[in-house]
Order: sequence, then C-alpha cells, then structure tokens
Amino acid sequence: MSRGYIARDPRTGKPIRRQRMASDVDIRGLLPDAGPWERIPAHEILPLARGETGSLELSRSDGGGFARRSDGIKALHRVLGSQIDSAHKVLLDALDDDTIEIRIAALEILPVFALKKHDDLLHCLSDRLLEDEGQVRDAARECFLKVAPVFPSGCENILRRELRDTRIDHRANAFETLRRTADSWPETGCLHLDELIREEDVDLRRRGSKILRFAAGAGATGWDLIGWSLEDEDAQVRRNASKTLTKLTKTEPMMATIFIEAAITDDDAGVRKSVIKAMKKLDMQNPRVTKMIIDGARSRDYTLRKACIDQLSIVLSGERLREAAAELLRHETRADLRKRL
Repeated sequence: MSRGYIARDPRTGKPIRRQRMASDVDIRGLLPDAGPWERIPAHEILPLARGETGSLELSRSDGGGFARRSDGIKALHRVLGSQIDSAHKVLLDALDDDTIEIRIAALEILPVFALKKHDDLLHCLSDRLLEDEGQVRDAARECFLKVAPVFPSGCENILRRELRDTRIDHRANAFETLRRTADSWPETGCLHLDELIREEDVDLRRRGSKILRFAAGAGATGWDLIGWSLEDEDAQVRRNASKTLTKLTKTEPMMATIFIEAAITDDDAGVRKSVIKAMKKLDMQNPRVTKMIIDGARSRDYTLRKACIDQLSIVLSGERLREAAAELLRHETRADLRKRL
C-alpha cells in the first residue's frame, strides 16, 4: 500500500482495521492488460508517456513491434524510484488529456501506480466517473472497482455518490465495489450499509442487504445492520438479511438465536425458509432453542411445523418427548406429520 496512506473511519478519525494485511494486495489484479507497455525499457517510459516521441520501436529480442504514448502511460509504474514524482505528474496530466485513448490508458494504470504515490489521483478518478464520454466512464468504473478496496477512506465520498447514482451501470458497479471493499475493510462496509438501510429508495436497501453476509463477522455494528434489515418493511430486504443467519450461528450463536426467534414467524415464506435452515445449526441443548422448537411444532406454517417436529427428538427425550408428541398428535391434521409424531 502507498506509504503515508492510512485508511481512517471518517466518524472517529481512527485507523480502520483490515481483514488482511496490505502485503496481501494482489498487484497483478491492479495491472493493465498485457501489452507492449511491459517491454518498454525503463529509461524510455517517461519520454514516451509525455509524448516527446511519437512511437518507440521495441527490440526484436523482446518481441519487436512499436509502443505508443498510451503504452508509455501504462508503464509509468515501472519507472525508476527517483522518477516517481515526474511519473506522477505525467499521470495527472494524462488523466485530464483531451484524447480519449490517453485518459483511458491513465485510468488503467492508476490502480497500481497509486500504491507508489496516490496524491490527487482519486480526485481525478472522481472527475472521470462524471464525464460525458461513455468509454472513459467505463474505464473509470473498472478503475474504481480496483482502487476502492485498497484506499477505502480516500474513496468514501466517491463510493457514497456512485451507490446512489440513478444510472444502473454505475449503481451496480458501486455495489460490487462496496462488496469487495467490505471483504477487506468490514468497518467501511458497515459505515455505508448503515446509511443505505435507512434510505427510502427500496432498491438501495435491497442491494445493500444482499451484501450483508460480511456483517455476520463484523461485531456489534454488523449485528445491528442484520437486525434492522430483518425488520424492514420490504420482504426482499428481510429475505436477504435472513440468509446471513446460518453464518451468524457459527460466529455469534447467541445473537443468531435472538434473531431467529424474532424472524421465525415472519409473514414471508422465503424468510422463514432461511430461518429454519439457520435454526437447525443452533445448540439444541439451549433451553431457549428448545422452547423455540416446541413452539414451532405448533405453528400454522406447515414447513416450520415439519422442521420443528423433526427436531423434537433432539431437544426432548423420555417422558417429556412422549407427552409433547401426544399433545401435538391431538391437533395435527396432516397425515405425514402425524406419522412422524
């Protein structure tokens, strides 16, 4: 990661904890596609990127061919350490160049170059995301997808804006960016989701709830996000939130039990299906879980009733099991469930 850059929580100013160390950043994923830029001699990169030479003939031993200015720009991260500042200035100029091809080339190299020196690059990226030329915006979105997980606090305001962009391609790209960012920086993911689940726009809440899975391991803040989403007025939001419960049973079984208790009677069948799946992962010796199973065996919902009846022999035994089965049998009308009892 770029020296001097520290990802910070904008609310507290404290450094954000990361799931993985900075050394785990896969540099290969930040590079432009393979091309002539890889074979340009280091001392030729800056003159070519500045446009001081129209093109550069490459050595036959390196495959031959010609490299253009756009290739020189894509190679800027390969300059000598003493040339980083000069390369940074060339990149800033290229990001604002009149030629579409040059702006796109600059966006392609921005993610990996930012690891060396990021000053003002994110501001330029923000501008390119807003420009009229569609090809450049496409390149800017791809660039943002790579940069935001590495520089979360630097991209915070850009991401907030892109998440709420009414253009489908921008919004979809922003949510994928948020998903990737949250994988490495859970606190940043929680920050944005905390805002999204309060939005009146149901599409924002639905998209946000789809990436709630990471919140299961994000501590108390993550639990709050799951809990609020399970109470959302929109069934799809609740369905998405309920899919996090199985994972939560492994990391925070007590919180999972509380959420399952509250959601087990949800009006939506999709929510109940996920809740039942999660319920089977709970500690069946827990008195709270035992009561939940017994109550569920009396539910009007066939699927829930069936699932709970199947668990009775796990949570009860001996005389208690016989008494519970006999009582349920008196009221059960479904032949298959009567047979199970």
